[in-house]
Amino acid sequence: VQLQASGGGLVQSDSSLRLSCGASGFQFGSYYVAWYREAPGKERERIACISDDGSNTYYVDSVKGRFTVSRDNAKRSVYLEMNSVKPEDTAVYYCAADHTHHSHNFCPGAPHDYWGRGTLVTVSS
Repeated sequence: VQLQASGGGLVQSDSSLRLSCGASGFQFGSYYVAWYREAPGKERERIACISDDGSNTYYVDSVKGRFTVSRDNAKRSVYLEMNSVKPEDTAVYYCAADHTHHSHNFCPGAPHDYWGRGTLVTVSS
């Protein structure tokens, strides 16, 4: 079982970046997926969620209107399109997954069935 976030890097403020969360070893299409980030010196926060079929999404206020979460179950991947990034978006970004049988809510909090390895996003001003 593996869940891996990728696509991070160093970008300038107001630019765009797309993160990917790839899955292997489990029935990805039956899982909700959440994106988290952990900024230096801060607690890990949940910033977006997407339901198993992609029909429902959630965003925390700080990224609403700038970030978009989507998924392609055929490719076993979830994406986080980040637009108009700001220095305060600098963080390690993680994805997490939960089986639909484990929650009626497509955006449950931790603990999660699976956590992915993070990817670092650094936004320069």
